[in-house]
Amino acid sequence: MTVEEFSELRYGMFVHFGLFSELARGEWVMNREQIPVEEMEALAGNFHPDNFNADEICRLAVEGGMKYIVFTTMHHEGFRMYDTGLSGFNSVKFCHRDFAREIVEAARKHGLKTGLYHSLNNWHDAPDAVDALEDPKKYNIFIANTFDRLKELVTKYNPIDILWYDGWWPYHRDGWQAERMNRELREIQPHLLFNGRNGLPGDFGTPEQHLTAPVPWRPWEACMTLNNHWGYHRSDHCWKSPAEVINMLMTCGLGRGNLLLNIGPRGDGSIPERSVEIIRAVGRWIREEGGSEVLSGCDKLSFSPTVPNPADRGDWDPQGKFAASGNNLYLVMQYNPGRCYTLTGLRAEVRSVLVCGSTPLKFTQTGDKITVKLPEALEKMTAPVLKFVCDRKPAVYRTGGMRIPKCEHPRYDPMEPDIKYEE
Repeated sequence: MTVEEFSELRYGMFVHFGLFSELARGEWVMNREQIPVEEMEALAGNFHPDNFNADEICRLAVEGGMKYIVFTTMHHEGFRMYDTGLSGFNSVKFCHRDFAREIVEAARKHGLKTGLYHSLNNWHDAPDAVDALEDPKKYNIFIANTFDRLKELVTKYNPIDILWYDGWWPYHRDGWQAERMNRELREIQPHLLFNGRNGLPGDFGTPEQHLTAPVPWRPWEACMTLNNHWGYHRSDHCWKSPAEVINMLMTCGLGRGNLLLNIGPRGDGSIPERSVEIIRAVGRWIREEGGSEVLSGCDKLSFSPTVPNPADRGDWDPQGKFAASGNNLYLVMQYNPGRCYTLTGLRAEVRSVLVCGSTPLKFTQTGDKITVKLPEALEKMTAPVLKFVCDRKPAVYRTGGMRIPKCEHPRYDPMEPDIKYEE
């Protein structure tokens, strides 16, 4: 997979699963509670994720409209979720299962691009990162062990598409010997893409828990949780709605980035039911409500709320978000207005209006005002997409007044506003 192909994937599944899932208090539980290594090793003896089903997880990703998957092969706690000859603290010894291999094989079966997450930091092994900071000799051992782990991983699971570094405390690029790291791993898998969490920029950026495209633009992927934890937490019920996920997906897509959305299986390996419901609902939007067309290469229609800019083509709308491609204007209807939708300020002639990619709707146009009759069925959908086929590249221009002034004017605000407009 090339970097350009990665940038077109748009939507992927992150899977945070490990020994921490058994404690059900989030993925940082070992560190936050200062749980001794001996207690974690004892916990591994009671770790029985019999309900973990890699095929089911990958099928869910496909149903959700996702194109790739990233699986945690080892989080910061140091428990390897794969077969390794470098440590007895692994899933094959304690669970008699190689979860990484199960995911890789299921992903290949379902046509998903595959990424393996691996933490550079490691709270289990000695010497650990604290030892390495304090003692130069232990640093050399720590770095050698880190390189050995990574090389073993990309040798065992070959080919994969992405190596997803994390846990890069406490070093920057020089401390991790990041250039040598990437070079030696690419000697094993020349096609590998790297993220930027070993101190180098990597092939793509990974904004975490926010949807900010890099400036200047470069390939990027926003990694986001479905609730407020990466790893399973029994008391976290703060789920994002399907509409919120669609909004995130739109923001990433219109910024030419990907959304990597996380699930955190329980300690028994099962996926929380709400995760399944949300992902399937978003998948229906992509397949059935026009989402696929909007995400496959549309332009974001931006605007300035102060002085009109000749390049502005967009506006905010109380019913949803605008996007455009060629002569087509799209409205992702996140808030259904009822049986009629009125669009004003359109600087184009409308040839037809379609909903969900194919169904024509009745409409009338008088000047820059278009009135569209909406079927009742749309009220049951999550965010149906209206497509306005125009005679030219569409632009929407409205102001804070009831008509467009014939003289020089601010668009909405006579000075830079404190508010953030939704485009």
